[in-house]
Amino acid sequence: MEQAIEKRLLDGEQVLILLNRRGYASALLCRSCGHTESCVNCSISLTYHQYNQRLICHYCGYARSVPRQCRECGKEYIYFMGEGTEKVQEILEQRFPKARIARLDRDAVQGKGSYERILGAFAARRTDILVGTQMIAKGHDFAGVTLVGVLGADQSLRIADFRAAERTFQLLTQVAGRAGRGDTEGEVILQTYYPNHYSLKYACAQDYDSFYRHEIRFRRRFRYPPFTALANLLVKGEERNQVADLAGELAQALLARRNENSHPSRMRILGPAPAALERVKKDYRFQVLIKTTSRSELGKVLHATLEGLQPKLKGQLKQISIDIDPINLL
Repeated sequence: MEQAIEKRLLDGEQVLILLNRRGYASALLCRSCGHTESCVNCSISLTYHQYNQRLICHYCGYARSVPRQCRECGKEYIYFMGEGTEKVQEILEQRFPKARIARLDRDAVQGKGSYERILGAFAARRTDILVGTQMIAKGHDFAGVTLVGVLGADQSLRIADFRAAERTFQLLTQVAGRAGRGDTEGEVILQTYYPNHYSLKYACAQDYDSFYRHEIRFRRRFRYPPFTALANLLVKGEERNQVADLAGELAQALLARRNENSHPSRMRILGPAPAALERVKKDYRFQVLIKTTSRSELGKVLHATLEGLQPKLKGQLKQISIDIDPINLL
């Protein structure tokens, strides 16, 4: 990729670099005891942002300064792990000191008019390399772009969601379409640890039909949409044990109503289990997932369950949210 960037720059062409992770480093780790700086409100590590030298949670906005030593063991072996768009920009500036490099992500466009200014400069070819998150992937038409580089092309495959391969294919297909829109043929280079994954292979080939056939077999085998309807019931609250108990009661009630209004062959109740992000904005979160081939039976089971729980749980029902056909399962 570095050689390809150098060639495009020598030819007076432009380059897009996609890394769908903002910030400078994705985690701050102590190499002595293994402690990671985490958010006090969410079950996720804090991201280091160099522009303000702060550790920031991307879910609740919590921020703190970078410690000089580990808060757990007191040692000074602090290590930044992972790369974000800020670090990629820094590396590119070191490797290509004469190139004009800009960054487009949520941090870079906080000021009024900054989004238009960054894209305007790139469109006017006053910028040689544009680094960014998925903001650079969709809808842009720059005739000067002949190379698109994708770093960590497989990172979205590790998300705990059955649509992970589909979303990865979509993003890669979209960003690949930014290269070669002018008279010069474009090139796309992916950096990945899983080069044989079908989502990446078919995205490289721009082969939607083959990807669809592969993905639809997976969906059919494991009974995911479009072969079933989904309902995600999310129970949340500040006391973990209380949330877990309430999710357990909800699951048992759903099973009882399922046996009255449906059948295990047509409806499965999965859970309860902690959500992929177990704690967000101080609330613990547990999930119960329903898969069913009958939407009418799903409606009956949900209605009967909530109606039956109403007198028993009283005000606790406000802790339960129901998402039919959820866009994501995080």
